[in-house]
Amino acid sequence: MNELYWISLIFFLAGFTQGVSGFGSALVAMPLLLLFIDVKIAVPLCMLNGLAITLILSFQLRSEIDWKKIMPLFFGCLPGIVAGTLFLKGANNNVMKFLLGLLLLGYSAYALVVSPKTRRMGKVWPVLAGFCTGVIGSAFSAGGPPTIIYTTLTGWRKDEIKATLSVFFFLTGILMAAAHALSGLTTIAVVNYLKVTVFFVTGGVIAGSICYGRISQKVYIRLIFGLLIVMGCMMIITSF
Repeated sequence: MNELYWISLIFFLAGFTQGVSGFGSALVAMPLLLLFIDVKIAVPLCMLNGLAITLILSFQLRSEIDWKKIMPLFFGCLPGIVAGTLFLKGANNNVMKFLLGLLLLGYSAYALVVSPKTRRMGKVWPVLAGFCTGVIGSAFSAGGPPTIIYTTLTGWRKDEIKATLSVFFFLTGILMAAAHALSGLTTIAVVNYLKVTVFFVTGGVIAGSICYGRISQKVYIRLIFGLLIVMGCMMIITSF
């Protein structure tokens, strides 16, 4: 069972990453998990541990939760999931993933250099960000960036950003976890791994949250764009 030790360490690192930034656990976990377990186990296991992470973060930041900020994102995401499934089903996924990765890489690098000013966001923007998240997520399982970028442009404090992302990803994670369960992806093997790894991912989240409390708003925003650059690079690499 040596692989279980490595898998547990991977989830500790994944939990730590999201504990600091509010997202990115799958970015850390998925490439490393595939070195030890099959993708059919890794995907639902990562999703369930992701639910644990976002539940913990949502509880930690419960005083910062504003449903008026979260629900437009969530309701925009629902039709986006359907549209992404229908519209992109026949598209060349590798080409689309490459272009999205390039766009994400370019914008994040620009944001790090220029530091774009916050904007007054109208009511349509969170719905649009949620919709794009649903579209991209249903097609490539990487739908977070539109919502993440939207939150960085609002001028919200870092606690508000992290709370909004955590609750939003928790709600969408419930839908995806339910879909996995109904489709039979959540097997006994997945549950057995979860019984062990959930404790390590929890420890990672707590450690990451401690570090998060010690960084400034400016550093937090730069950290977000740094992780988005990594995400864009991974999308480009996996498109080939």
